[in-house]
Amino acid sequence: MGFKDFLKLYDEILRQGHRTEILRELRDEDDLFFLLLYSEMLGLPNPVSFYTLELYPYMLEKFHDWHTRMGMEKSPLSGFRCC
Repeated sequence: MGFKDFLKLYDEILRQGHRTEILRELRDEDDLFFLLLYSEMLGLPNPVSFYTLELYPYMLEKFHDWHTRMGMEKSPLSGFRCC
């Protein structure tokens, strides 16, 4: 076992107890990003809408998961039909 393998094992041991918390924080950050990305379509002013327009095609695949996780059964956007 080399030094790199030892560091990798040590890192895994430290992460093991916090894996669900890390995943929850990442999901919360994604939810906030989606709110920022689609805020103008939901009626909220978005100061960076010009820059977020380029991201729409990449984020459409994850949009359905996001709006169902936020408690919306159907898409809140009239122009997007994902369900």
